[in-house]
Amino acid sequence: MRRRRFQKPRVKNKGGYWIAQYRDLEGRKRKVSLGPVGRTKKYDAEAKLARLLEPINAGLAERPLTCPFGEFVRQIYLPFYRRKWKRSTTASNEDRLQNHLTAVFEERGLSSFTRNELQDFLDRKAAVGLSYSVVAHLRWDLRQVFHMAVAEGYLERNPAELRFVPREARRPQVPSMTFDQVRSFFSVLDLRERAIGGLAIIAGMRPGEILALRRSQMETGYADIRQRIYRGLVDTPKTANSKRWAALGDGLSTWLGGWLEMLPDTGPDAWVFPSEKIITPIVRENCWRRNFLPRLKPVGLQWANFQVMRRTHSCLLDELGVDPQVRADQMGHSVDVNQNRYTRSSLERRRNAVNMLEKALGLM
Repeated sequence: MRRRRFQKPRVKNKGGYWIAQYRDLEGRKRKVSLGPVGRTKKYDAEAKLARLLEPINAGLAERPLTCPFGEFVRQIYLPFYRRKWKRSTTASNEDRLQNHLTAVFEERGLSSFTRNELQDFLDRKAAVGLSYSVVAHLRWDLRQVFHMAVAEGYLERNPAELRFVPREARRPQVPSMTFDQVRSFFSVLDLRERAIGGLAIIAGMRPGEILALRRSQMETGYADIRQRIYRGLVDTPKTANSKRWAALGDGLSTWLGGWLEMLPDTGPDAWVFPSEKIITPIVRENCWRRNFLPRLKPVGLQWANFQVMRRTHSCLLDELGVDPQVRADQMGHSVDVNQNRYTRSSLERRRNAVNMLEKALGLM
């Protein structure tokens, strides 16, 4: 296996100083001043540079020029980033890497990839119908893997640095409910589903946060969000902002109180929404398919899934003029995420806005 050559940069006189340029162990270019020309002989400057480069060259000598993509991902990339990622993030990232990247590029050497080839790969993924989110994550994966390869000295440049998500990548439309649709939504549900839907629409909670609630986390008018359920496993909340106290409305608190009175287990660790086994929480997919969908379909709201419910919370609060920071704190993320990803103004509100503009211009 080929090895990277030792660095032996030239020492040059620039502005009266001996200057040399080299690369550190992470592959970044560095410049170093080795002393003024008037007081330092050139061979002394070269000796000083050699001492500086000795540990760097020793590290480079231990590192092969090329490495198979799959081997690098499994032996270097994933072991390092598993220390940073949450368990849920690790599971989804490893699945995506295996299914879309290492399965295709397993034996390819890291140095064999080109910028255009990687862009063609993303173009093909978009063309077969993968969503914008999946293609964007693959772009991120490639950039991160090759960035680490550069940092480890396997590559001089990152071939995935300038990749972009193709225009053809499918962007799903996620609508939100109007006030009238929300009223219809709640009117057809039983008490348990009203409470679950209320925690999503009224309190803005994620489904994993809702189903992970225990009695000890419920206070009068508030819910203590300190855990969530992801892929059947209890985990910490999605982000640092997600760990929060979520406010509950008086009506929602009444629904929750009525539901809790019906449960047999009243201990502090009892699940708020237990399964038939009592000792485990209900499964989101089962609850939606068995209890929500049959009730919502007759009123035309079969599209109002948990993602729609949470987006509805943000949009309706925006319609009511609630401060963006309040919305973000309630939902457990930053203001920019709330504004750019969750909140969409209604057509009626937009029409009122342009009518106000026309009136201000004296056109009405």
